[in-house]
Amino acid sequence: MQPRQRTHGRQPRPLMACLGWCLLFCLIIGVASVWANWDFDVIIQNAETRYGSLGPAKGRIEEWNALIESSGELPESEKLSAVNRFFNRQLRFVDDSRIWRQNDYWATPIEALVKGAGDCEDYSIAKYFTLRRLGIPSEKLRITYVKALNYNQAHMVLTYYASPMAQPLVLDNLIGDIRPASQRKDLLPVYAFNAEGLYLPGSAGKRRDTKKLSRWQDLLKKMHAEGFAVGEG
Repeated sequence: MQPRQRTHGRQPRPLMACLGWCLLFCLIIGVASVWANWDFDVIIQNAETRYGSLGPAKGRIEEWNALIESSGELPESEKLSAVNRFFNRQLRFVDDSRIWRQNDYWATPIEALVKGAGDCEDYSIAKYFTLRRLGIPSEKLRITYVKALNYNQAHMVLTYYASPMAQPLVLDNLIGDIRPASQRKDLLPVYAFNAEGLYLPGSAGKRRDTKKLSRWQDLLKKMHAEGFAVGEG
């Protein structure tokens, strides 16, 4: 007599594994497609509707688009250098009180490029979103609020972590080159954030929800209105 075939137990696992991989693949493709959907023709049109004739600013926005299109296949280290160099050259440092008549205003990359100027937050924000668009995951990037000890004032930089335990690299508008945090003794970390959460020094990796960071949420809303698909950042 032939043994009775089993119709339960381990047999469904290959199917479940396949479904699991398919779901993960679709999730990855879905997230990537959100960030890939930046139509600069629409973005420029929206900017012209808001500001009128853009003049030289249109060229800056087009150069930004060209940077994105030409940098997609670069290694991450070269993406960091290209993006850091681009915004440090394209933007002049000007306080928010002079540009926006506000003490603290977080500009979108379009707002900064239209003005051709920004403060430290605007450099960091523009670099963050450009690197996100170039495929660097948010967990590797943190917009970091620091105290600039040489100037005795608040400052903001972008930090990059090659791995969770790696020493971060600092992208700063104050200096042209990217240096590891150990070589930036002039900066004292206060807090950092990205799409994953809000981080405090000495919190052992614990993070808080950025939904409580109102300026970040306002920034995301402005970018969506400008035509950028940025998800939660």
